[in-house]
Amino acid sequence: MQNKKLTYTLEEAKKRLERYCIYQDRCHDEIEAKLKEMNMIPEASEVIILYLMEHDFLNEERFSKSFARGKFKIKHWGKQRIIRELKRRKISTYNMDTALKEIDDDDYFSTIKEIAFKRYEKINEQNRYKKNKKLIDFLLYKGYESNLVYEVVSDISKK
Repeated sequence: MQNKKLTYTLEEAKKRLERYCIYQDRCHDEIEAKLKEMNMIPEASEVIILYLMEHDFLNEERFSKSFARGKFKIKHWGKQRIIRELKRRKISTYNMDTALKEIDDDDYFSTIKEIAFKRYEKINEQNRYKKNKKLIDFLLYKGYESNLVYEVVSDISKK
């Protein structure tokens, strides 16, 4: 079998990336990676990215909002982890702040309490301090702020 690289015309690449963006919100970084994968020249890449932005297929604000909502609701990530992942995708500070406004403070606090309680029940450790340490490490890894983590853990360990 031959190892042949596919080439795309400008219109074929536009249509392909339209479908790619329609399937799921994307950030500029993902589009640029896809264009490199498609072996598009830089001039064509610029034209395509501009086209996607003008026709609202590519919108970083919308991407960051849906990313934050999804990661919080589905994976129960904290704000710190969401920020870290958005930075990794080269999202602007303005869009990160806008995205974090999508998370309701009451939901945020009740979620951290809920996942902390569930995790605390699952930890098989007799020593209370070690058990608390494991819970703190878990919540910090999930991206919750340390002041919230310590507050929630102290509430749980008192019960």
